Amino acid sequence: MDNVWATVLLVAGVVLLALVFASLRMVQQYQRGIVFRFGRVLENVRQPGLRVIIPIADRMVKVTLQTVVMGVPAQGAITRDNVTLTVDAVVYYRVVDPVKALVNVRDYPKAVLQVAQTALRSVIGRADLDTLLSDRERVNSELKAAIDAPTEKPWGVLIERVEVKDVALPDSMKRSMSRQAEAERERRARIIAADGEFQASRRLADAARAMAATPAAFQLRLLQTVVDVAAEKNSTLVMPFPVELLRFFDRVTKSAPADVPVAADPAASGKPEPVAFGKPEPVEVVAAPN
Repeated sequence: MDNVWATVLLVAGVVLLALVFASLRMVQQYQRGIVFRFGRVLENVRQPGLRVIIPIADRMVKVTLQTVVMGVPAQGAITRDNVTLTVDAVVYYRVVDPVKALVNVRDYPKAVLQVAQTALRSVIGRADLDTLLSDRERVNSELKAAIDAPTEKPWGVLIERVEVKDVALPDSMKRSMSRQAEAERERRARIIAADGEFQASRRLADAARAMAATPAAFQLRLLQTVVDVAAEKNSTLVMPFPVELLRFFDRVTKSAPADVPVAADPAASGKPEPVAFGKPEPVEVVAAPN
């Protein structure tokens, strides 16, 4: 009889110990415990630490509150300007309401992934190729708003950040963009060269007006040009006609009177005749006697 009671007490102790272990749950710092009692969710969310539940009646599900990094597979999409490309992204999200994440949606990580893929195609379809390549922040903000709207309030999942990782373009589009970039660089180079020539011509015009007031400046500039040409070790040196000599002849021509007689042709008269310059003196004519 004593052996029977000893066996019963041993079995009871083992069962009691098993129940004690079954009623203890360890919740980590980054987790929250949701207790289902006979299938009904208890409003009291278990905080981190050692928690006790009722065996058989209660079931605890732990939900991680850490930020989850989820990669969105590459999606084929068509932009608003009819360019076919492939885009992949990465989504950062975390659970803010553990009860909604467990009750309102089944397998919330998979649900977030499906919403991210759909939103990625939708946002790419509303954007131009230039916007997608240059204004990446705008595309990321639109993606975040599109994914966060159906997930935060009904599912208790907060989308913290969405980033477009890579945009794969077709080879034909890459060649077209390369030619466009080359043409743009050539256009800028021509504009810069033309602007430089325009500024240089204005400076030369200013210098010419400044030297026009001082005739000696032209002579100094001429001598400097001769020195520069001689420095090249040329075998032939061409001296330009002096500008001052041309101006001297111009002044002499303008100062000559208009009634100067023209010299007679010596070949027509047979003997040379002197040519008088200036106004002729009066000549007195005397008649010869008979």
